[in-house]
Amino acid sequence: MSLWLLNHFSTFALAVVAVGGTVLLAVGGSVLLRRRHPSLARGEHNDMVGVTLGMFGAIYGIILAFVIVTLWTQLEETQTIVASEATSAALISRDAAAFPEPVRVRLDAAMSGYVHAVVEDQWPRMRAGNPSYGATEAHLQDAFRVLQTYTPQNQSEQVFYEQAVGHLDDVAAQRRARITMARRELPVLLQALAFGGALVLIPLTFLYGLRKLRVQVLFVASVAGLVGFSLLLVFVLDRPFSGDLSVSPVPYREGALARYWTP
Repeated sequence: MSLWLLNHFSTFALAVVAVGGTVLLAVGGSVLLRRRHPSLARGEHNDMVGVTLGMFGAIYGIILAFVIVTLWTQLEETQTIVASEATSAALISRDAAAFPEPVRVRLDAAMSGYVHAVVEDQWPRMRAGNPSYGATEAHLQDAFRVLQTYTPQNQSEQVFYEQAVGHLDDVAAQRRARITMARRELPVLLQALAFGGALVLIPLTFLYGLRKLRVQVLFVASVAGLVGFSLLLVFVLDRPFSGDLSVSPVPYREGALARYWTP
């Protein structure tokens, strides 16, 4: 359900629904409770509620901050992995120029097939939450096979051959890391703590009595808006390959790899 929402609605639309909905529900709940129990407006229990709200808010804030920072770091790490994989593939493409034409053509064909498979086959699968090695495995095996069956003829070829092998090993390692990141998601316990905590914190604000209804609504709406926006960040950042803030496959179309995309 979360992947479907991320892939079919913009972040702005999700923000309007999530934050706006949270604020409206919180304000509505506060007004209804105030009308049902008018004595709350006198603030008779504000001392106890204030201490509880402050303590719970601090703990919940630390938890949310930890989750958001962790997910943001994960997104940046995923972007680095993608950029590194594309760079390694581009370096193989450049190294291939040092080999005889038959070897160069075969290695280029394998790397072209690989980057096309990454963008056209793996990326849609990762966006849908179903990552797999897919068609990339065959092309990667072709590239390994080309290098394994070729013997460098001189010192210059030997240098580029060793570099090409090293970069191909890096591509294989970074592909595995990328797919691992695509499969990763926030543990269920942390999800329950982040989203469940909001169900406790926001209703607590209803119990903090203020004489003027307008001030009460502003107080509740402010807390609800902040919590709603924080939960939106958790929701959006949890899937690094889905939604508007997702990692882009553009690095596989740039630099030395751009020629694989020309007609």
